[in-house]
Amino acid sequence: MAIAQQFCTFFIDKQFFAVPVQQVQEVIRYQEMTRVPLVPPVIRGLINLRGQIVVAFDLRRRLGYPDRPDDQKPMNVVVRADGETVSFLVDEIGDVIEVEEDCAEHPPETLRAEMRELVKEVFKLKDHLLLVLDTERTVNGAESLQKRH
Repeated sequence: MAIAQQFCTFFIDKQFFAVPVQQVQEVIRYQEMTRVPLVPPVIRGLINLRGQIVVAFDLRRRLGYPDRPDDQKPMNVVVRADGETVSFLVDEIGDVIEVEEDCAEHPPETLRAEMRELVKEVFKLKDHLLLVLDTERTVNGAESLQKRH
């Protein structure tokens, strides 16, 4: 019998991404952020989550996409990674979906390098490809990014 995995899904520039549902604390609307000087450009700021200060990572920047238009506010997928709570800023929230674990594939070579290093597995769904992010790698590798934005 195949083992099923559940994922919280979201979109970035019309691309379908996910993180394992057990790593997601909550999904919330846009929150005002406090900018932090001298941090990598992927860190957009800090948000106050009911008294808990959370770092907000812009996944568009982290994955090499252009910045979102100024009139488009991101959504927050609050995840736990390496014992910390962080927010991933995404364009749009999807659903929680369940896929069979044995359908997972390695990330295709056609993905851009910065994306391929953060995607740990891929699932071919009926309508599109589901790219599952490695949350720890997404958070921990951000400090080493060049300041290109």
